[in-house]
Amino acid sequence: MSNALEQIPLDLGNRTALERQDFLVAPCNEDAVAWIDLWPEWPAPCLVLYGPVASGKTHLGAVWAAQSSAVCVKASHINEDFIREIAGMNHHVIIEDGDSLIGNLDGEKGLFHLYNIFKEEGRSIMLTLLEPPVRRTFALPDLASRLRATPSVAIREPDEQLLTAVLVKLFNDKQIRVGAEVLNYILPRIERSFEAVRDLVNEADRQAMAQQRKISIPLMRDILNQE
Repeated sequence: MSNALEQIPLDLGNRTALERQDFLVAPCNEDAVAWIDLWPEWPAPCLVLYGPVASGKTHLGAVWAAQSSAVCVKASHINEDFIREIAGMNHHVIIEDGDSLIGNLDGEKGLFHLYNIFKEEGRSIMLTLLEPPVRRTFALPDLASRLRATPSVAIREPDEQLLTAVLVKLFNDKQIRVGAEVLNYILPRIERSFEAVRDLVNEADRQAMAQQRKISIPLMRDILNQE
């Protein structure tokens, strides 16, 4: 597997770090990373990237966008009329939060036409979902057959090492430095999911600012007890 996506540096500044070198590679996402590195040799015009909320799909999409000059389109914008505008952009495309399209006939028709246009023109689509197409019920059988046959790769829930790294990254994105003692307190007490880590960091930041407190074990104890 390529070493192109490296471990995150700890000093990230005051923004969400979405560059290639900032992505945290671990067993739960290394297959997805390998598919990003495989482009432009994808065997189909579309790649489905699926996984739980806050698992890094947007980050990997940003990595691929930098690599391919793709533009990002929200799934809520997809319909037959908007497809003409997207097709005219002459770019590869990332469609985020594609779950809202599944079961929506107008949205599915738009995605179906886009798929066919991109196949003819040799362009690529990355579609992000919470679950793979094989587990979904479609309104349009032709789209179902195409997406169920397209490569799909998962980002799975993290192990403890990755959870620790994600905690550090999310706090660093907010310009907050936390000590090892705080991380060691949090880890045994939090749900093992990306979404839970994201929500905890957001709540810690909110309460620390509102109460003018440091991110510390007493503050984290208060937050976790509230949950």
